[in-house]
Amino acid sequence: MEGEKGSWLQRFIIWREQHIKEKHFILVLSFLVGIGTAVAALVLKGIIHAIQHFLTENFSTTEVNYLYLLYPVVGIAIAGLFVRYVVKDDIGHGVTKILYAISSRKSRIKRHNTWSSIVASSITIGFGGSVGAEAPIVLTGSAIGSNLGSLFKMEHRTLMLLVGCGAAGAVAGIFKAPIAGLVFTLEVLMLDLTMSSLLPLLISAVTAATVSYITSGTEAMFKFHLDESFQLERIPYVILLGVFCGMVSLYFTRAMNAAEGWFAKLLKPGRKLVAGGLMLSILIFIFPPLYGEGYDTIELLLNGTSNEHWETVMNNSLFYGYSELLLVYLLLIVLFKVFASSATNAGGGCGGIFAPSLFLGCISGFVFAHFSNDFAVIPYLPEKNFALMGMAGVMSGVMHAPLTGVFLIAELTGGYDLFLPLLIVSVSSYLTIIIFEPHSIYSMRLAKKGELLTHHKDKAILTLMNLEKVVETDFVTVHPEMDLGDVVKAISSSRRNIFPVTDGENKLIGIVLLDDIRNIMFRQELYHRFNVRRFMTSAPARLLSTDSMEVVMRKFDDTNAWNLPVVDDEGRYLGFVSKSKIFNSYRQVLVHFSED
Repeated sequence: MEGEKGSWLQRFIIWREQHIKEKHFILVLSFLVGIGTAVAALVLKGIIHAIQHFLTENFSTTEVNYLYLLYPVVGIAIAGLFVRYVVKDDIGHGVTKILYAISSRKSRIKRHNTWSSIVASSITIGFGGSVGAEAPIVLTGSAIGSNLGSLFKMEHRTLMLLVGCGAAGAVAGIFKAPIAGLVFTLEVLMLDLTMSSLLPLLISAVTAATVSYITSGTEAMFKFHLDESFQLERIPYVILLGVFCGMVSLYFTRAMNAAEGWFAKLLKPGRKLVAGGLMLSILIFIFPPLYGEGYDTIELLLNGTSNEHWETVMNNSLFYGYSELLLVYLLLIVLFKVFASSATNAGGGCGGIFAPSLFLGCISGFVFAHFSNDFAVIPYLPEKNFALMGMAGVMSGVMHAPLTGVFLIAELTGGYDLFLPLLIVSVSSYLTIIIFEPHSIYSMRLAKKGELLTHHKDKAILTLMNLEKVVETDFVTVHPEMDLGDVVKAISSSRRNIFPVTDGENKLIGIVLLDDIRNIMFRQELYHRFNVRRFMTSAPARLLSTDSMEVVMRKFDDTNAWNLPVVDDEGRYLGFVSKSKIFNSYRQVLVHFSED
């Protein structure tokens, strides 16, 4: 049966190559990716809501619910067991995995990612895990694009584009935000914008959003009604909100990294489950809004009109009835949300930071305006509007994606009337955080390893290049005890003017330059008087086999050398790298990278 399938597929691929141009077939694939990602997003959201409704429908609004202590632990335990014994692979940090797949020039995402993230994240979030469903569905969408392209034997550049199509479709499908899906792919995944790539991305995003509209209605994800229009006199306060959101984003990014680092030290999964489960359960018990994605809280703050409405955020909590502590309660949520999210993922759960950043942004914007109004520090600021702008600000800061923040919030809420202040807040937040953090929460792990593809063309090309591909091994090696006569024999059999000097363990100890011995190499009376150790020199620098191409080029610039030796971590000689070889390889990758 499998042979028949392979035969049928092979015949189709041959027929396609003969009758359908590749650029047209890519459009067909992008359409299929859009449908697939939209269906995946709908399935994920449906399962999450079903689990949450089943578990919490009988919860009291005025009393403490002790099941908050149990549900999250059960959720991350089940998800952890599923990942460990069924998937048997790490499926966390979904967007980071996509970035790595793109940067490594493979653009291949494992087949199980088309479904494993849906199962794990729905269990995690449905049982109350304090994370979002968006990053898992983005990984799912990208996996659909990657595997669909691999099925039809598409080449690397097309696979990279289909990965982007999957991500764009996933964001568009789950948020009903096609423009945000497109911009997210270009801004966060850092795919180059060319006319040949723009159209497939648009097709996937629009298709996914259309499927979502057909199945769940045309209304925006969050209901938002503009009660008070934006006034230009508030621009200074909007800028201040952006700076505040930038600092909140910085806190979230730094605290998330610190918390993940702490959990990483707990090597055994059981310890991580216990530590993460305890932390998560206690935080959700004290602050019920941390349960799940937090979209109910966002809805409340965006649609509330008075303290009576906003105070319901303290329902089910120990703070119920203490309306005067509303601001303190919300600030504590901002402070502890990052630990709840970290504990969820570290304990064994699966989820992303889309929802947490929206959640934090909404609360931050609301607190900023409400604090100002309570203490009459500045003229009145509408809480709803600033809560909306705060969502764009924190998302822009955390993801380093100001345009994504603007378009996503505008499409999520229908808040296009606030487009200008959304832009101001997003830009202000982004400019604030880049002072302290040059990379987003997604990309910093790869950036530290030099594996991140960027919009900077030169850096992008260097990232795509591989040191192993430019190492030349046709250099004749010599040894320290060899005399000049032996070296002359080596020269006669070599086409190079550099000779690496190695010891008995093949470790590089120096080099011999032909120019340095040219004046004595024809004097036979000296052949047995001089040995290599006497006229060898040290290499200007050594390249490690693990060095990134950016580091390699920096060493060439620092030394002004034309050839540099390459060694492994133990100093064993591997070959030489020349500038000319790098430039040739660079030109080839550039042509491949840039062609439409």
